[in-house]
Amino acid sequence: MLAEVLIFVPSVARFRLNYLEDRLELAQLATLALLATPDEMVSPELADELLANAEVMNIVLRRNDLRELILSNPMTDPIEETFDLRNPGAFTLIKDAMACLFISHDRTIRIIGQPVKNAGYEIETTLHEGPLKAAMLAYGWNVFLLSLAISLMTASLLFVSVRSLMVRPIRRVVDNMMAYRENPDDQSRIIQPSSSVSELREAEAGLHELQTQLSHLLRQKERLAQLGGAVAKISHDLRNMLTTTQLLADRIESSADPAVARVSPKLVASLSRAINLCEHTLTYGRAEEPAPNLTSLALAPIVAEVFEAETLHAPDTIQLVADIPNGLHVSADEEQLFRVLSNLVRNAREAIMQTNKPGEIKITARRTDSQVQITLSDTGPGLPTRARDKLFRPFEGSARKGGTGLGLAIAAELVRNHGGTLELVESGASGTVFRLSLPTNSMA
Repeated sequence: MLAEVLIFVPSVARFRLNYLEDRLELAQLATLALLATPDEMVSPELADELLANAEVMNIVLRRNDLRELILSNPMTDPIEETFDLRNPGAFTLIKDAMACLFISHDRTIRIIGQPVKNAGYEIETTLHEGPLKAAMLAYGWNVFLLSLAISLMTASLLFVSVRSLMVRPIRRVVDNMMAYRENPDDQSRIIQPSSSVSELREAEAGLHELQTQLSHLLRQKERLAQLGGAVAKISHDLRNMLTTTQLLADRIESSADPAVARVSPKLVASLSRAINLCEHTLTYGRAEEPAPNLTSLALAPIVAEVFEAETLHAPDTIQLVADIPNGLHVSADEEQLFRVLSNLVRNAREAIMQTNKPGEIKITARRTDSQVQITLSDTGPGLPTRARDKLFRPFEGSARKGGTGLGLAIAAELVRNHGGTLELVESGASGTVFRLSLPTNSMA
């Protein structure tokens, strides 16, 4: 619309100028007809016809330094405005054209111009402004209709372009999202980027990646649910078996054999932990570990117990080293802390055993103002990059063939429940280092 205004105003001003110049030319032709007569006289009827043909009321021609009234009709209205067309400025033409359009009454105006073919110095005529205004309005209306037609054509092309380039691709994305929502398990409903518009193609690519990840997570969640059900059933029957085994172990504990008496308490403790774990698994419905029962525990005995349990599986070529300050206590759940350390030591042992080389597993601990830091290091081959990226995710962070990746995921969850952190410090050809940090603000 702004472009239309910028085009319309000067074009109307140009139309007015052409209209007035045409009146001057017709007036000059009328004077030539008069001057062609022998005595430069015509009948009143012919004079009226010449003026009517030029659409003017009188004609004045200046030549030889004389102003001559060539043709004239009686004038009843005074002249209200005079316009000189010999050297008009663009701003003046636009101003006069707008004034002509918005003046309500029919003015009588005088027009001064330069005769064509040098037929005199100056030609002057008088006319009514009403026909000029009517012609300007008709011209403006034609311009408006033409502009409207161009606008409608442009709008139609724009509508078709937007619909084909934007609306249809967006509708396709929306339809795909609705279809995917109905059945996210159907891999064929994942959108395939195909838009020719770069921005929409980026959006489709992002949606494709999102849907792919979501479908993967849904499949993993379903597998976890199925696994949880299977584990709950196994734990139910295993608990019954372990309960019977615990009763038999209680009887063995009363044996007078020194070797049996030394081993039986550890056997009973291991069976108790296994039964408790089965009990927790049977309450798995919420898919989360129970809240820890925090007490002040001496760390060294727990580490020694973990090492003693792992000694049964570790070959003699693997050394288990503990560097725990005497009297160092942590605020933790004893059973859950045992599981965390056991999972870490087991992973380290299995990594070293894969190399078929001697190795060392070392646990150190120190206390700061706000936490106890337990560091576990090994001399294994290190973790592959794939395992590091998904280290604490169930079924994804395993570095060992056939592993489930549950050990580190369980350990990380148990540590989070304690308000602490479990992080990978470093991993390379020289070994792997994990750091377990537990807060001390709740310690006794």
